[in-house]
Amino acid sequence: MLAACVAVAGCGDKKKDAAASQTAAKVNKEEITVHQINYVLSQQRGLAPAQAASASRQVLEGLIDQELAVQKATDQKLDRDPRVVQQLEGARREIISRAYLDKIGQGAPKPTPQEIKAYYDAHPALFSQRRLYSFQEINIQSKPDQVDTLRAKLGAAKDLAEFAAFLKANDFKFTANEAVRGAEQLPLASLDKIAQMKDGQSMFTVAPGGVSVLYLAGSRSQPVDEQRAVPAIEQFLLNGRKRKLVEDDLKALRSASKIEYVGTYAEDAAKAAAAAPPPPAPEAPPLTTLAPTLPPAASAAPQIEVAPTPVKPGEMPSNTILDKGLKGMK
Repeated sequence: MLAACVAVAGCGDKKKDAAASQTAAKVNKEEITVHQINYVLSQQRGLAPAQAASASRQVLEGLIDQELAVQKATDQKLDRDPRVVQQLEGARREIISRAYLDKIGQGAPKPTPQEIKAYYDAHPALFSQRRLYSFQEINIQSKPDQVDTLRAKLGAAKDLAEFAAFLKANDFKFTANEAVRGAEQLPLASLDKIAQMKDGQSMFTVAPGGVSVLYLAGSRSQPVDEQRAVPAIEQFLLNGRKRKLVEDDLKALRSASKIEYVGTYAEDAAKAAAAAPPPPAPEAPPLTTLAPTLPPAASAAPQIEVAPTPVKPGEMPSNTILDKGLKGMK
């Protein structure tokens, strides 16, 4: 009996030690565990192993502050506030639905080497003939009956500065931007047309509320070989397949379910069903490539990390040339 008691006590100590090893801190009566810290760290992409220790301590301090706030909020019964309850329910639904969609996407097969090579060969503007583009862009507010005039004036202007002078003289409101972009940072739907442009040429696009003029101030070749492109292409094709599986699954769920709109939503649904199909999208959608930070949704191309290559004199336009093109716009 004594031996059994010692054994049971030993097992109890081991369980206690194991539980203690998972506890990183105690905040009043609540514990913060290593699992909580690891979960937060897992959400931080690109964290170097050498930074893990210091990052863990920072995360722990943040969790302590969070726990203190949670405890105080619970004491004040804020967790029962209708707005908080609604937010908690919304977050719960989002997490559960996302878990389901992620599970559906996991069934997507990985692309084969042959499929990856076919994509590489079919998109030379992204890879073998990739270029680095130096753009100037003018977004002009205009009426529909002014579009033809603007198009004609752009074609007749000897340079962008002359066109800008026309805009100022005729009181057109416009904004101008300039930036250098790699091929993968451009909208995939417009890339082939942009790749055909020569330095000094412009692209005229009808945009909501006016027109957009994209001027190619200069460019230089910066190709990406197939070996470097493989990981990005593989992930791009796999993501596309996952997205297709999820879309098909949601369509099947809708068709197999009874969905009934109520109230004004029923009227809106009836009007949408009776409406004519939307017109086809323009062949070249308005470009927004020169935004300070390119939105991820604006580029559907495989994203390849390309180390910056030193620019040799004459390969790209200098700031003087860029300023000359934009001087009449500012």
